[in-house]
Amino acid sequence: MSEKVMTDVRTGFGRHEAAALQRVEYRRMIALLRGLPEAAWARRTDCPEWTVRDMVAHLLGGLEASASMREQAHQMIQARRVDRPLVDALGVVQIRDRAGCSDTELVDRLEAAVARGVRGRERTPAPLRAVPMRFEMPYGTDQVRFGYLIDTILLRDVWMHRVDISRAADVPLVLTTDHDGRIVADVVREWSRRHGRPFRLDLEGPAGGRFTEGHDGEEIRLDAVEFCRIVAGRAEGPGLLTQEVMF
Repeated sequence: MSEKVMTDVRTGFGRHEAAALQRVEYRRMIALLRGLPEAAWARRTDCPEWTVRDMVAHLLGGLEASASMREQAHQMIQARRVDRPLVDALGVVQIRDRAGCSDTELVDRLEAAVARGVRGRERTPAPLRAVPMRFEMPYGTDQVRFGYLIDTILLRDVWMHRVDISRAADVPLVLTTDHDGRIVADVVREWSRRHGRPFRLDLEGPAGGRFTEGHDGEEIRLDAVEFCRIVAGRAEGPGLLTQEVMF
């Protein structure tokens, strides 16, 4: 297992790499959903308010918004009428608007929206990418540029929800070094930047790796997916693991 010194790790994704990773991630999500037993759709996930079905409706809503400016405007207008932080309000609207779909229809629409949705994100013009956006997160207020949101955060969103769904349905999670390892390494990069302290981090599994920053820092060893669950706020950990990142 190679060791990555964090100052040498690439910083974030370019738009084209992000789009390529998103296409792979949606394909894996769709394959997972196609194989779910019927009973799994009603199970609660690690997002306590959401069942598996709710989570899929949210993912579909986000992708359809990226595929259509009209749909994006509709969701934003409706979300402003929901008395919740923007991220949560958008989820409410996305799930509510798709309540009439069958489970199969949700997956069919998700598959149909991938090409246009990811292409829409990839082709977002530079001036719009530079627009700052503020979000109320469980750990406090966060601000990112729109380009970072559509390239990185939306990739993490679908990846983490694939983890959520596989856990809720108790089915295996497909992981590979080239795809999932790249996503996890980027999460580690942001986590490292946010806490700014030395560490040695050994992440186990196909998506894992060894990461270091500085000397004589905290030493952490755990599964790569569990690391992401902790820093995403789905589980808890001590020390530097209390530093959350945006998902």
